[in-house]
Amino acid sequence: MTQFLITALGSYGDVHPMVGLGSALVARGHRVKIFTSAYFEDVVTSAGLELVPLGSREDYVRLAQHPDLWHPIRGPKLVMTFTVGERLRPLFDALMSHYVPGDTVFCAHALDAAGRCAAEKLQAPLASIIFAPGVVWSLHDSPRLKGAFLGPRVPKWLKRFQFWAADRLFVLPLIGKPLNALRKELGLPPVQRVFGNWLHNTDLLLALFPDWFGPPQPDWPKNTHCVGFPLWDAPGSVPIFRFGKMGTAPLSLNCAEKEQTDPVAHNDDLQSFLATGPPPIAFSPGSANHEAHEFFDAAVAACNQLGCRGILLTKYTHQLPARLPDTVRHFGFVPMSQLLPRSAALVHHAGIGSCAQGLAAGIPQIVRPMSYDQFDNSRRLVELGVAQEISVKKFTGPRLAATLEPLLASPTVAARCRDLAARCNGPAALAAACQALEQLATLKNP
Repeated sequence: MTQFLITALGSYGDVHPMVGLGSALVARGHRVKIFTSAYFEDVVTSAGLELVPLGSREDYVRLAQHPDLWHPIRGPKLVMTFTVGERLRPLFDALMSHYVPGDTVFCAHALDAAGRCAAEKLQAPLASIIFAPGVVWSLHDSPRLKGAFLGPRVPKWLKRFQFWAADRLFVLPLIGKPLNALRKELGLPPVQRVFGNWLHNTDLLLALFPDWFGPPQPDWPKNTHCVGFPLWDAPGSVPIFRFGKMGTAPLSLNCAEKEQTDPVAHNDDLQSFLATGPPPIAFSPGSANHEAHEFFDAAVAACNQLGCRGILLTKYTHQLPARLPDTVRHFGFVPMSQLLPRSAALVHHAGIGSCAQGLAAGIPQIVRPMSYDQFDNSRRLVELGVAQEISVKKFTGPRLAATLEPLLASPTVAARCRDLAARCNGPAALAAACQALEQLATLKNP
């Protein structure tokens, strides 16, 4: 059986899909190592996988608390500088130390430049794994990127120029020096167009989303394989459909931001709330978001105005209103795959994991994108007919209530939600992903 070296760089939304993929590969008899922050040790080990730590828990917390993290321009700069600049060499050395000639497949996260360099130097099989279609640039159905003009009426020559400018004037100044220094050391040619012609130029572009969410475009890599949403939740989370002392501590109890809460009481409390009224609206600003005060203020105001119940999801209680009405409750980490089928709607930041879980649950969504691929994910949900978008500047309680009310009442939206939910199949997506990776291993490591 084959060894798969999987990199997972980012927050829970980046780590969960990779750990889910690793778990599926192990179940098929393969060996898997996950390269990610030590912050996610419990996520990795509870899934029965081997962790190769990349940076400390404190490193992750410092990045998550950085004031620029959610800015539409400074956020991507911060993440690329940290991920490629500071983590490039440690990740490269770690990958090389675990490489087994003729028996290894590199599975690279979208921002993993180290894995791409290692595989290129070793001539080893390499899969680029992406979670959302917005990370692949196209002149056809172009992604919606903050600050760019890429709509359907924009001529291709102008799109092409913007992509060139983004690579040369934004991406390369941030990561070009450390990336090309490593490549020079390895005897590899320099990279001038990171996103344009290098990042996804791999043996396999494995897209963990369905083609009805992100149809492959004519100028995407020919080896693109869309498998569907993995819809994986960590097995160490509290199972909210059970009562009694059956669960383990929720994932939010793992690090410096511990909630001083008994996990069993947390479980029973959520069960009781769900059972004593109509389905609530779930509100989630993103697992790493420390600056969601206005988001939660608007959530509570909208629930009060509509007379509905709400669940506020965050580990960071400092950003919650001082007092919550009896109809609105706060919980730390709750597996969305279990909560959302019992919810009326989901209001969130348009992270791809939240988008996928909302689609699978068959409920309408309100999206408030802030940065990264969130603007493109939001566009796609709206075009699918299951969501409405509210910008950060306009995200107030009255606006949220006025947007939610017709969305919840629409039979057309409800029917569309049911239709798309029937198309979501997490186990089938993971099986298809495993098959594509196994085929790559067979072709490149005969």
